Amino acid sequence: MGRGTLGEFEHQVMLTLLRHGAESYSVDVVAELEDATGRDHAVSAVFVSLSRLEQKGLVSSRMVEPGSDGGHPRRYFRLTEAGLAALRESRRLYLALWSGVEPLLDEV
Repeated sequence: MGRGTLGEFEHQVMLTLLRHGAESYSVDVVAELEDATGRDHAVSAVFVSLSRLEQKGLVSSRMVEPGSDGGHPRRYFRLTEAGLAALRESRRLYLALWSGVEPLLDEV
């Protein structure tokens, strides 16, 4: 896989962040991803993907300390401009590849 391409799972995680439209907690990303795909996903797998996407500069995160009611710190993620650009390019490529092949699916 080339440096500029997104893996399928990365793509799905980034689309989930896009759907949220703002910052997202990893557990919320997992829930939405499972709803959209109908598949189970481990929170740890999503968190690892988010961390890798952050290393690539496609998402950013910030840590939020717990309030006075206790709890634990939470990391919230959001797409960066580079992440949005990567999704736009990925969409453009997939639409170009899909163009004209719909009739072929019926022949197979």
